[in-house]
Amino acid sequence: MSDNPVPASFYERPNVETSVIPVGSGVPLGMEGVYNSRLGIGGAYGSWGQSYSNASLPSFLAERNGRAFEASDILNLAELGFSHRQHVPKLNQAENLELELEVGSRLLRKTLDVCGWDASEVEGVLIGMTSPITLDYIQRISKMVGIPESALKVSVHKACDGSMGALHLALNPSLSQPGKLNIADHLRGKKVLVGGIEGLSRTTCRTSDKNALQLFGNGMGAIGVIPGETMRFLVGKSFEDYDADGLLAVKMEYPHSGLKNEASQLDITQQLENEIRVAGLMNEPKNGESVEMAGLMGMVKLFVRNGVQVVEDVYREYQALMDRVGDSGKSITMGIVHHANFKINALKAKHLSKLGIEFPMPWLLSDFGNVSAASNIIAFLRQLPEINLGDHILLDGFGAGTYYDVMAVSMGEA
Repeated sequence: MSDNPVPASFYERPNVETSVIPVGSGVPLGMEGVYNSRLGIGGAYGSWGQSYSNASLPSFLAERNGRAFEASDILNLAELGFSHRQHVPKLNQAENLELELEVGSRLLRKTLDVCGWDASEVEGVLIGMTSPITLDYIQRISKMVGIPESALKVSVHKACDGSMGALHLALNPSLSQPGKLNIADHLRGKKVLVGGIEGLSRTTCRTSDKNALQLFGNGMGAIGVIPGETMRFLVGKSFEDYDADGLLAVKMEYPHSGLKNEASQLDITQQLENEIRVAGLMNEPKNGESVEMAGLMGMVKLFVRNGVQVVEDVYREYQALMDRVGDSGKSITMGIVHHANFKINALKAKHLSKLGIEFPMPWLLSDFGNVSAASNIIAFLRQLPEINLGDHILLDGFGAGTYYDVMAVSMGEA
């Protein structure tokens, strides 16, 4: 974990702009913009809802959800890498919709402002979301900020892997399926917004799982990239391993055709020429709630073994590529890893080290909690000022289902 002191709340960071969204009794919102002029890449990230410390969280959750916490139920969240997370009170469906449309549109608007782009220039918006508040969410928030209807809109529902799945689609042409639009080819050289928006506080209003209640919170992040120019794909792997044991079950708030016989558990639908939905099959809670976890050790079992293997595969492919292009001395500058919890990432780093694979994997989201698909984007933006032109970055996404998107990218050209 980082040695830097953690502020009392995300909202207290010096560069965070705060406001109140007039929904219900008023919902706090904070956003921070980040831009790296060396790379020509920028974006914005943030959260919404009241900020709760580890100490104050159980009483809030008990009051909101009507379920008291026993002392034995309370997680050592500091040990898991978290100090705060943001939550909203219970709202009705109309209030939740109004709130999250405003949150998403403000995020896109701020990202455009940081990048210095006009909305009319954007030709693609790709957003990862575990449980969308409405199926036309990307279309609606894009329209709210003036992004053309002709711009490609891609919704990616692969749980915590959603934003990395979206970025992978934007960068890697080999992910195209027969008869489907090759998203990476289509977006190459164009101005594209990629991100993750997760209203997990809304989701946890509908679960009694006390681990999920304590770990998850609200988060959002988006970056402006020009695929093939400001961020260039090197190597990568998209991998599925169906969670037959249902160690992490998530209610699918989107259409899916169900268990398949073929290798992929993804449904890729394109109802309109410029609208694509990538829907991942999830185990759903048997009790009808929104989330059900097998416990912290179950999460380690679910993500570490396969997660290490996928990273190793990509790293070996990266080394082979560097050998082929005569740049064997080049190495991965750092890894931006999904922040499920610190113990998972530390254990992955330990296993990778035993394989001779070592690069920094900074822990950067103590003041957010697990914000699912938003976490990689937020972590990337927090590290963005330290990235130099020509650096090679490994992006490691993983999520329930289970889904993995790991890629090495070059940050422009040195």
